[in-house]
Amino acid sequence: MKNSDFLQAVIFDLDGVIVSTDDLHYMAWKFLADEEAIYFDRQINQRLRGVSRRRSLEIILERSTKDYSDVEKQELTEKKNRYYIDLINSKLNPSYILPGVISILAGLKRRKIGIAIGSSSRNALLILRKIGLENYFDAVVDGNEIIKSKPDPEIFLLAAERLGVPAANCLVVEDADSGVKAALAGGISVLGVGYASRNPNATYTAPDLTEVSVEDLVSMFGRP
Repeated sequence: MKNSDFLQAVIFDLDGVIVSTDDLHYMAWKFLADEEAIYFDRQINQRLRGVSRRRSLEIILERSTKDYSDVEKQELTEKKNRYYIDLINSKLNPSYILPGVISILAGLKRRKIGIAIGSSSRNALLILRKIGLENYFDAVVDGNEIIKSKPDPEIFLLAAERLGVPAANCLVVEDADSGVKAALAGGISVLGVGYASRNPNATYTAPDLTEVSVEDLVSMFGRP
């Protein structure tokens, strides 16, 4: 990246970066897997991070002895989503916001740096409403608006476009390897947090957002 480039926007993944929904996803998939008599545990659940709902189902069905038609697979993904939405509505609240998030978002706002969500989730707006952050972001791009899921860069490039910022002047914050790959494929620097903090390809890494400040993010690009 050229020294003349500076940070104009930060694009955040949602699940695992802004809010902790891992357990809700796991419970919804577990309900479904148990109904279908398919073995499913948290280790398998790790493979679902950052991938589409349909691809997640395909991973779960690897352990099934039954052949499912496309219609049946669609019905299963819809059932899982109903379970997940029920869990969101019954359990999700601002306490699920991850540590360090509010401080980072407030700091970016103060510096007039654009902020966006780039999430494969089709429930991003519902989640943001439940945690009270629905009006905090300058743009929200979710799984309802894209054709290709991560690791394709489409979602991040669309978020940058919505913000009116060149991709080279954005930073993606991701917790999944597929998201790291997607950002890099789009020519966007990426901060890997959580699970992705172990990804050697991430441009920068931190255990979580409590370990970085807005000044740290800005200095990655050089001060404007």
